[in-house]
Amino acid sequence: MTLKTIVLSLLQLTPAPTSTGIDTGGLADFLRAFFAPLFLVVVSVVALFFLFTREITRFVQFLILAVAIGVIFYVPNIIEVTAKAIAGALGIK
Repeated sequence: MTLKTIVLSLLQLTPAPTSTGIDTGGLADFLRAFFAPLFLVVVSVVALFFLFTREITRFVQFLILAVAIGVIFYVPNIIEVTAKAIAGALGIK
């Protein structure tokens, strides 16, 4: 029983093949965590500028654009889902 357990554990301890490529698994999360607060600060400053100069039309235009860009920053996989939906609508597989 013990010999069988030792042999099985030795067979399972063989090292897995190492990948030679760059690991980019957490790159999107890192970039999102880095640029999202910076994006919020820039949007806040520009929005305050438009409000203090009483340019309400430009403020609304900027707010709509900021929300659209914010969705890209904060919603994970939005670009992939949108690209697949557009490709599906065009009949591309």
